[in-house]
Amino acid sequence: MSSATSTTSLPKGLDVLTTFPDVLFIPEIVFGGLVWILVASSRVPLPILQGWVMFVSVFCFVMSISLLCFYVGGVHGGSSSWVTLDVICQEIAALFYLSAAVLEASFLSLFSSAVHIYQENIAASVFAFLATLVYVIHKVLSLQRWKSS
Repeated sequence: MSSATSTTSLPKGLDVLTTFPDVLFIPEIVFGGLVWILVASSRVPLPILQGWVMFVSVFCFVMSISLLCFYVGGVHGGSSSWVTLDVICQEIAALFYLSAAVLEASFLSLFSSAVHIYQENIAASVFAFLATLVYVIHKVLSLQRWKSS
């Protein structure tokens, strides 16, 4: 795998799946999809909290899939503005997922007496924190690429 500091432009084609940090799109999509599925299948006594977690998971899932498809298709054409867009998208996703993960964990603490009912929520909270971690790592490495471009 090539380093994010060795290239200042975004990769094209299937090179996206072999370069770092762009390979992080795969765990972002996997963890985001798992959060989406787990929240959708869970019981919802407080819809406003679960609604935000669902919005974040769907929004970030669609954003990551879209960016991955754009990069594989070479839509960016080597433009440096796409590097800036990548940083902005990763920053928004990291902040959104951090808020969703904290809300999901606080939701669990409110209903800790009935944990057997909320196993999907526990798993969703864990995967939301993992997605947050992956988005933060991607953001930091994208910031390095943006700074060097």
